[in-house]
Amino acid sequence: MSIAEQELTIDTQALEAIFASSRTANAFTGEVSDEQARAIYELAKSGPTAFNSQPLRVTYVRSAEARAQLVEALMPGNREKTAAAPLVAVLSYDTSWHERWEDFLPGYTAPKAMYDADAEFTAATGNNNAHLQAGYFILAVRSLGLAAGPMTGADFSAIDQAFFPNGEQKSFLVVNIGQPAADQIGAPKERFAYDQVVRTV
Repeated sequence: MSIAEQELTIDTQALEAIFASSRTANAFTGEVSDEQARAIYELAKSGPTAFNSQPLRVTYVRSAEARAQLVEALMPGNREKTAAAPLVAVLSYDTSWHERWEDFLPGYTAPKAMYDADAEFTAATGNNNAHLQAGYFILAVRSLGLAAGPMTGADFSAIDQAFFPNGEQKSFLVVNIGQPAADQIGAPKERFAYDQVVRTV
């Protein structure tokens, strides 16, 4: 059964824009305004996470100095496209995310003791949920008619040293954002079929 045949809460054109027809872009045109940058987060922030935790932190890199520092930390194949992207986001997680428990889950603080007692568990949970939020971030970019170019090809320790030297955040993803260049709108790459990856037990 196709997407169009399902009972939907949003129209098929929106689903196409967010999922099926969107492509990871390596070249961009146009600009991304501060209002659009804010709208990306405002959409992404509502996605579900464990205990409503919100460890994701977004650093938009706009200045020439900061962009140069970031580009230097990327793998060679990622440098040129990042230098030219209209907007670049460094996604990281707050290493002390659990200390704001009363802000994101007031009235139910009992689980916080697990994280206070285990720094490794705290880091893993922050990292995992920030990655989950990063998925929402990319979908938010697409929902605004923009394209995202997420990259893990980077020296994240160098990025942390440049942008988060106090260790308060740990970076894990760089996302180029903008209108995709005309040659970026092509056929979709192969995806595994339902029967290849899904089973019911």
